[in-house]
This record gives sequence, structure tokens and C-alpha cells, in this order.
Amino acid sequence: MGTLHYGAPSVGFPLDDRVLAHLELVITAKLRRQESLSFAVVDEATDRRQSVWISPVTALRFEYDAPMPEINRLWLQELVDTANSPGGLRVVPEPELPAGR
Repeated sequence: MGTLHYGAPSVGFPLDDRVLAHLELVITAKLRRQESLSFAVVDEATDRRQSVWISPVTALRFEYDAPMPEINRLWLQELVDTANSPGGLRVVPEPELPAGR
């Protein structure tokens, strides 16, 4: 379980390392282009939803408990699509890779 640390002072959002790795790639790509985005996190245990605004001046830190996982490019594209939608970035289910990959 990793943590996305947001803001200063930081607030931590616990996320699975695999999810966090994919989110990091999407978020850093947007920020590299000087684009801001909304990011919604849902606590599955309570269904509590939080949404934060991330901009190039936002303090962020990605903390992992395990090595960087293999990246699923299909999932990455789906996450990019949500980040570019009016609803903003949110975690969607990971699609399975085609057989033989």
C-alpha cells in the first residue's frame, strides 16, 4: 500500500502501489504540460469521496511500499482519458491485457 501525499502540510491518500504507479504517470504527464486537473478518491470501506485540485504548484509526493510494478498501457490510457474528461481523474478498473502479453 502506497500513499499519495498532497499539499503542504500534506494529507495522505492511501492507494495500492499498482494504482499509485499508474496515477503518478498520468498526473506527472499533465503537470509537465502545465495542466491542472481534478482528482477524485473514493474510500472503498466507507464510500467517502474526496476530490482535490492538482496544479503545477501543488506539493505532491508519491510514496511506495514496493518496487515499481509493470505498467498496463491499456489502463494508463483509460486513466488519461478520465483525466481529460470534465469529471477529472478517477480510478477505473484495470482492464486485462490481451492473451499472450
